[in-house]
Amino acid sequence: MCECIENKIKLEVQEIMKPYKQEKDNLIPILNEIQEKYGYIPKTAQIEVSKYLNIPMAEIYGVITFYARFTLEPKGKYNISVCLGTACFVKGSQAILDRLKERLKLEEGKTSADGKFSIDTTRCVGACGIAPVFTVNDEVYGHATVKKLDEVLNQLEKESIN
Repeated sequence: MCECIENKIKLEVQEIMKPYKQEKDNLIPILNEIQEKYGYIPKTAQIEVSKYLNIPMAEIYGVITFYARFTLEPKGKYNISVCLGTACFVKGSQAILDRLKERLKLEEGKTSADGKFSIDTTRCVGACGIAPVFTVNDEVYGHATVKKLDEVLNQLEKESIN
């Protein structure tokens, strides 16, 4: 990351933290705001939070990697998540995930080099009645099949060209 971007992130993170007291209890709310702003938690932001709250980087890293909400990598324009909860898994979500990884040539937790797609998994989205499901950003696709996934990916690829 170039120095100018790092400085910009530093300043923005300092602004995010201003309303918060320098107390350890504010770690998660601050990380939430950073995650919302950037879509992930950049290392520069972690360093600033560490200094502000006087918390070791290892502890901040532990919190980020413990909670599924937080991520250390930027997400793609289209973040595709496949539910692997019990109902979805029993109804074939693993085949959907396998096809997604094959089609995008990505592993879960990764983002394509062009920044268009990222793959995640989740344990439950609360849509067991329409299992299996996958999501694209915040849109849920129920009664999913490999064919339905391919149709959605074709549409997304077409949209990203235009």
